Amino acid sequence: MQDQPKEKQRPRGQKAAVALGYDPAKDNAPRIIAAGKGELAEALLAMAEKHKVPIYTDHPLANALVKLEIGAYVPPELYAAIAEVLAFLWSMERDQARLKEGLRP
Repeated sequence: MQDQPKEKQRPRGQKAAVALGYDPAKDNAPRIIAAGKGELAEALLAMAEKHKVPIYTDHPLANALVKLEIGAYVPPELYAAIAEVLAFLWSMERDQARLKEGLRP
C-alpha cells in the first residue's frame, strides 16, 4: 500500500472499502462492483490482498463511493479522484513491467 497525503488518510470512524470495475466496451464510466463498511470493508480488503489486487487509499473517496448502489456508475463529480486512482494503477503496472524486464521502476 502506498503512503497517501494527509488529506486522504482515514478520519476516525468506520472503515469503508470499495471495488471498482470498468469495461470500456460496455461501461460509460467505472462502476461500483463491491462496497462495504466495517467488517465488510475489512473482508473486501483481505480478499484484495489475497488475490494481489492493488489497494489505493483515499478515505474521503471511499466514503463517497460506499454510499452508491452496487452496479452504479461513478458520478462525474468524482472523476478527478478516480483519475488519481487510475494513475496509481497505471504507475504500478509500469513499475511491474519494468521489474520483469530487469529494470528499475
